[in-house]
Amino acid sequence: MRISEQLIYCTTKIISVLDDDTCATGTGFFMSFNIDKENNQCQPVIITNKHVVEGAKKIIYSVCKSTEDNTPLDQERFEITFKNWKIIKHPDDNVDLCAISISSVDNFTKSNNVHLFRGHFGTDLLIDDEEIKGCSAIEDVVMVGYPIGLEDSYNNKPIVRKGITATHMKYDYEGKKEFLVDISCFPGSSGSPVFLCNESTYTVGHNVYVGDRCRLLGVLYAGPKYNAVGNIVFENIPIKPQSKVPIPTNLGVVIKASRIKELEDIMKNME
Repeated sequence: MRISEQLIYCTTKIISVLDDDTCATGTGFFMSFNIDKENNQCQPVIITNKHVVEGAKKIIYSVCKSTEDNTPLDQERFEITFKNWKIIKHPDDNVDLCAISISSVDNFTKSNNVHLFRGHFGTDLLIDDEEIKGCSAIEDVVMVGYPIGLEDSYNNKPIVRKGITATHMKYDYEGKKEFLVDISCFPGSSGSPVFLCNESTYTVGHNVYVGDRCRLLGVLYAGPKYNAVGNIVFENIPIKPQSKVPIPTNLGVVIKASRIKELEDIMKNME
């Protein structure tokens, strides 16, 4: 598969069922944490934001099925419901990031001869500081996820959006390990991975390279908004409540990829 096609298999829509049985949606993506290099032991996880699963009594996500020879069956999905799950939260309360262990799901599907096609990456996909130094102030980026819960449900595919970096990745925006992207962001996009994705050619500094490049830059978690205030008038009722309509600024705040490596280190110490 081309890099761009691999990316559309790496995410899943997360449905969080709350205590009052209402549902909230967000985005998660699959990764493999290398928790024991010597024994080649990896832990499959879903990366998402803490607030995507906060207060959920159960979470639901789905994966595309596959044939035994690992050919994706795009119109067939396997739905997984978690009521008790192992979640690794970033210890900093100001870092809205967590990893959900899905090793129990893998054990279940293998024992029941269920074949899934799931794109996933190791932490070697994370952009490092040296690569960031070679990036320009304005880079083309892509974000994969489920804005307002939208997806191609027939083909089990996410929505891909393209934009640019709005602040330079080498700087910590507002002193945090974050940067801004100029992409339309909506509820449901929380937890979406943001990538540098170049096919055929790309540039680093003043040099042009032939080939493909894919680097995970970080995880979307927020976007600044402002409100438009209007009046709703009810006839024959002496009350005029105000409505506040949030208007997106088409900017998103991305947690830098290095924070994902911190989650991997935490999981290593737990094993």
